[in-house]
Amino acid sequence: MQLLVWHVHGSWSTSFVQGGHTHLLPYVDGNDPWGRGRCGRDWPDNAIDVPVDSLRDKNIDVVVLQRPEEIELTERWLGRRPGIDVPAVYVEHNAPREHAATTRHPLAGRDDIVLAHVTHFNELMWDNGIAPTVVIPHGIVDPGYQYTGELARGAVLINEPVRRNRIVGTDLLPVFAQAAPVDLYGMGLDGLDLPGVTPIGDLGQAALHREMARRRVYLHTARWTSLGLSLLEAMHLGMPVAAVASTEVATAVPAEAGFVSTDVPVLAEGVRTLLEQPELAVRMGKSAREFALTHYGLDAFLRNWDTLLHRVLP
Repeated sequence: MQLLVWHVHGSWSTSFVQGGHTHLLPYVDGNDPWGRGRCGRDWPDNAIDVPVDSLRDKNIDVVVLQRPEEIELTERWLGRRPGIDVPAVYVEHNAPREHAATTRHPLAGRDDIVLAHVTHFNELMWDNGIAPTVVIPHGIVDPGYQYTGELARGAVLINEPVRRNRIVGTDLLPVFAQAAPVDLYGMGLDGLDLPGVTPIGDLGQAALHREMARRRVYLHTARWTSLGLSLLEAMHLGMPVAAVASTEVATAVPAEAGFVSTDVPVLAEGVRTLLEQPELAVRMGKSAREFALTHYGLDAFLRNWDTLLHRVLP
């Protein structure tokens, strides 16, 4: 198939383009949120930058939407209405904001576009209305077992921690830093000044995985985001986890893989335990990897997407 898809979430897209389809990515320039193309990603050759003024010439089988504005863009750029003139699915990456249980999804009034949630929690919390829904859990390109845990430190990845603050649990980092020095990776770290927290910045994926795996434990502090792909990547690396039990995390991290709780002092004590017992950290990390490979592997992700894409074809 030829799929029209935008580069919105890099890690999710990295997995999605591993399938056998041709992925056409609208291109205006690298800084345009509606036309970033591949954005320099090291993706397979079946992910192709396509100037937006050339899209009408492409025989597109399915449009993969990820933001409400892309519905209008598709109609303008293709001259076809998604869900009516061309099959479409909509990937919902996020949990609802503002009112968690009562927020109506932008597609709730339509039954002609399948709404694909990335977690069961998201499907549960959104008011999906009459939209047909399906859950396709994340799948990760396996980075391999890399854990050494040689540094008695915690690793956390948060993009824009200053702006997003309580949503991603930035305010919790000093609590964890009392148990272990915290190294913070991600974009938009300017202005962050927290005791015990060392902002490192945005690394390439290979370097990021290598450096994360040298830290003893991965910290997941988000209060209200969808299931973070960085958490699943850490588990694939073989890292034990200390995670706030919010959104999908409660089912994504089993007890044998680390410490999961809504009680932050309990999590901090778990971090101390892992620092004091590196053998336990290794065992928990191996359990985390085993669980992640079973439940968030790439093959199942791509099979589920193939099933949905064939389902929406006329």
